[in-house]
Parts: sequence; C-alpha cells; structure tokens
Amino acid sequence: MAFQPIIDSKTGEVFAFEALVRGIRGESAGEVLSNVTRENRYAFDQQCRVAAIKGAVDAGILQTGAKLSINFLPNAVYSPEACIQLTLKTAREVGFPSERLIFEFTENEQIVDTDHVQRIVATYRKMGFATALDDFGAGHAGLGLLAKFQTDLIKLDMDLIQGLAMNEARRLVVKGVVEIAKALDIMVIAEGIETNDDFRVLRDLGVRLMQGYLFAKPGFRSLPLPIVPGTGVAAAI
Repeated sequence: MAFQPIIDSKTGEVFAFEALVRGIRGESAGEVLSNVTRENRYAFDQQCRVAAIKGAVDAGILQTGAKLSINFLPNAVYSPEACIQLTLKTAREVGFPSERLIFEFTENEQIVDTDHVQRIVATYRKMGFATALDDFGAGHAGLGLLAKFQTDLIKLDMDLIQGLAMNEARRLVVKGVVEIAKALDIMVIAEGIETNDDFRVLRDLGVRLMQGYLFAKPGFRSLPLPIVPGTGVAAAI
C-alpha cells in the first residue's frame, strides 16, 4: 500500500490517510487492478483491507489522530456483516481503533444493485464506520446515486477539480454539489488538487477537506507529511 494524506484546510491537520493499492515492487493501482477478475474479486478485496490496516500501523498511524480510508469493491461484498469480520479481526490484532476506519467505494465500479450498496452503507454506519463515495462526478452515476442513499463523505473527482480556478462552469458545478452536500449533512473532499489557485477557490467555496499532489504525493509504505499551502509548514498529524 501507499498512503496519501487528506488535509483539513481549516485546521492544517491531517484528517485521514487514504490507502492506495500498489504492487510489491511499487506497481501502479491500474496494473494491480487489471488482474482482478470476478472470480478473485472477493479475495482481493479482503486482502486489500488487511494490507491497508497492517501497512498503516507499520507506517505509524497509531501515533497520529488520523483516520484510515480504505477503498473497497461493493460488488465483492456478498454480506456486509460477514465480509467485515476479517477487517475487524485485523484491526483488533494490530490495535487499530475501528471507529477510525473510512470505507470508500468508487463510482467508477458499476453499481449493479443499488439496494445492496445501500445496505452496506447502513450496516457500516450502524457498526460505527464512515463511508465515502469516491470519484463523485465521474463514472456510472452522480446525483442520481446520491439521491438513493447518502454516504458520510463524497470525494469530488479530479476532473472536476483540476483547472477549477480558470473554469466558471466547473466552479458553478462544484458550488452546487457543495451546497447539496451541506444540506444532506455530507462532508466533501476535493481530490487531485495540484495548484494554489485551485486550492484557494475550493477553500472559498467552503470545501474543507482536500487531497492532492499540492500537499503530498502518496508514500509507498509510509505516511508522508503534507505541506500546508502558503506556509511551507508540514501539517500536524
């Protein structure tokens, strides 16, 4: 796993680290995911959860107050209660508080059964986990999916974010999503931020949680210290 920080732009602290799958020699997520099939999807999903928790603890996340965000494949979860057991067992073994877990599911994976995904979100919430809809604004669905069920967080896709400062249409779209999310009591994370101009516009639009190369690149088996824009100072973790 590699880990990339999500910063709280208001406090300058690290809100969470997202676990990003890598090959054992640092191969990209795309290379790894290209080997995932319908037959091995469940085993892959389970082992990613284990690797994320163990890797984050080995990298020192217990010495911080940050949460850990893990990507999962909703189509690999046949039963939310059963499929979470290995995750919980792993967290107990390494002493990671389960209430600091966030589970992200990507909008780019086709959601075949929205009722099933809704059950996953409801079950995880009942168990004390937060959930996030990744890549919001891209993929198979958008506002229609959000209207059916609400996660605790949504992550705005980088295609919406990059160049935001120079594109009025994107700013209006992001502003609208932020207002909808606020009304639904959903936290917004902007990902893919690479410039100070986009950072400032997002902050002015009310986006508090941010992620991107502007702050820190993913650290392979490590927790990188992000830099707070305009200060040159590492964020607190």
